[in-house]
Amino acid sequence: MAKHDDMMGIGMTSERTRTRLIERLQGHGITNQRVLDAMLQVPRHLFIDEAMSHRAYEDTALPIGFNQTISQPYIVARMIQAMLATPQTPKHVLEIGTGSGYEAAVLSHLVDTVHTIERIYPLYDKSQRLLQQLRLNNVHVHYSDGLLGWSKAAPYDAIIVSAAGPQLPMELLQQLVDGGRMIIPIGADQEVQDLQIVTRLGDQFTVLVLEQVRFVPLLKGVVK
Repeated sequence: MAKHDDMMGIGMTSERTRTRLIERLQGHGITNQRVLDAMLQVPRHLFIDEAMSHRAYEDTALPIGFNQTISQPYIVARMIQAMLATPQTPKHVLEIGTGSGYEAAVLSHLVDTVHTIERIYPLYDKSQRLLQQLRLNNVHVHYSDGLLGWSKAAPYDAIIVSAAGPQLPMELLQQLVDGGRMIIPIGADQEVQDLQIVTRLGDQFTVLVLEQVRFVPLLKGVVK
């Protein structure tokens, strides 16, 4: 897994500002110290437009273009903390919806390998270049339809889906190892969805609802 304490630009924002974000996450129930440490290390301001960089360490989602957002830090931390809450730490992870690349960067500090899929080409291109600049060599970015997953590297210990669909995507569930879990928002209403942990047990799947969230829609196909 990546260990880049000197990640590009980390000194551009005050340590106090980043620490304040971590304290807010702790106050909202993020208790996994590895997750908090990873969130502290990743320079979120690099993953958004420069004009918005002064808001980078607010606990809020921000626009990144193409009707997409960089997720609220709490939601990123919540999903990853849920992913890690297993007897055996996931090592091989698939992310659906690269977006800015921020969540993949956080994951890179916590697992051995991250495969991440983006369906919008300009976002794929930008995030891939940034993750390469940050020397996060254990992150592999793919331009593809996220609903199809990435079978070439399956099965995965865990899958994180950063967009909401009306139902569980079976193609993705079949790419989990036995005992693996998917963290995914589900709901037809784009105003509110249920953040779910779906665990594979052989050919069966159990579902646990964590909380209500709001994500962009999970769409099929690719966009040039």
